[in-house]
Amino acid sequence: MLSPLFFFGRSGLALLCVALSGCAAVGPTYHAPAAEQLSVPDQWQAAVPHAGDTQQLLTWWSRLNDPALTRLLQAAEASNPSLQKASANIASARANTSTARASGQPTLTGSASASRNNTTTGNAQSTTSGGLDASWEIDLFGSVRRSAESADALLQARQADWHDARVSLAAEVATDYITYRACQLTLLSTQADARSSQTTANVTRRSMQAGMTSRADAYLADASAASASANAIAQQAECDVTVKALVALTGMTEPTLRQQLNGQPTQAPKLPALTALHVSNLPVNLLSQRPDLVSAERALAAASAQIGVAEADRYPRLSLQGSLSATRAAGVNTTPWSFGPSLSLPLLNGGAKRAAVDSAQAAYDLALASYRQAVRTAVQEVEQNLVRQNSAELRTADVQRSAAAYRNYANAVETNWRAGGDSLLNLELARRNAIAAEQTLITVQRDQLLYGIALYKAVGGGWTVSTGDTP
Repeated sequence: MLSPLFFFGRSGLALLCVALSGCAAVGPTYHAPAAEQLSVPDQWQAAVPHAGDTQQLLTWWSRLNDPALTRLLQAAEASNPSLQKASANIASARANTSTARASGQPTLTGSASASRNNTTTGNAQSTTSGGLDASWEIDLFGSVRRSAESADALLQARQADWHDARVSLAAEVATDYITYRACQLTLLSTQADARSSQTTANVTRRSMQAGMTSRADAYLADASAASASANAIAQQAECDVTVKALVALTGMTEPTLRQQLNGQPTQAPKLPALTALHVSNLPVNLLSQRPDLVSAERALAAASAQIGVAEADRYPRLSLQGSLSATRAAGVNTTPWSFGPSLSLPLLNGGAKRAAVDSAQAAYDLALASYRQAVRTAVQEVEQNLVRQNSAELRTADVQRSAAAYRNYANAVETNWRAGGDSLLNLELARRNAIAAEQTLITVQRDQLLYGIALYKAVGGGWTVSTGDTP
């Protein structure tokens, strides 16, 4: 470290005054990319299936009016490790912000010591001392300010990550819950088919023993009953697997969770009138709510500030340093002190500091590309889910009519078969078609809900930019 007076003589005082008055921070001043730079469309190309108010996103889950789902969501948010990790990341980012801001503040360090020594004359001598060391680096070119900007932006990114974890967790819990309910409905269908097939097999076996039915029909009936029983067992396993997934998400014990899920549904869950997605304002107003996009944009801001940090490191660093000490030895008191500015000049570093600026610029370019990609992915997710949501709505009426017609046909064929007017083969074919149509209806009704959840998540899950509820 060299005194500034060595280089500038009497101009050192003037340099110090300029430094204390503050200089402009070097590096780029960050501006978030505009929508036209991110290829955000003016309106959705897919059909928007619902009408209403966009603010209803905030109460989407309550509008499902399912107390069991609400309890599962509350349990998941209270104990899920993904949220706990996100909270820990916020705490770490807050600490980094405090560290960045503290680097621009004066520091003061105290010291004290005491010793007793035996001299050559044989007399013992006590020595005590105490001192204060102070330093303050003047933020000449904005290194501290840019570091604080970067830390603040990263803190906001971690807060957005926490909201993203909440939205993703809620969507995952709801998806598994609705999948489980649909699985229960399918299980009811397969169990009913297994019972019906077994009844048919028993009737056919007795008829064969009475010589009224061929052995081939008896074999067919037995095969159909075994196949239906196997399908019911497989379907039960699928439901149990989904329960295991919900246990992992919510942290509940399996007996407690099953108690929450008790009761067999008699119909597929109904999709409420989903959120209004006005074509005129959806791209900007709702995509800007996505916490993952907020996180990516804040990471971009942090990368921009780091360019300024690297650029400032190429310029001189000025600090004020002072020390004061008091020593008592052999009855003599001394109080030396010092105070003055110190200037550090990067004269020769082999291009390392220039390379650091280039590296920071490359990191910014990477963050910008990642942000643009995240926006495109968000647009794609919304567009695709709008198509799927609209398709599921349009298909529902046709699938309901198909299921009803196949069931009526199967009932008619069974009546004819019992009267001896139709073959067992036709009965089994009619039954299989009816079951397939019923399961298709359950799938479409389930998909309506699942696509609604995916659309809810794709537009930000009702989260807003305010971070007042972050941990």
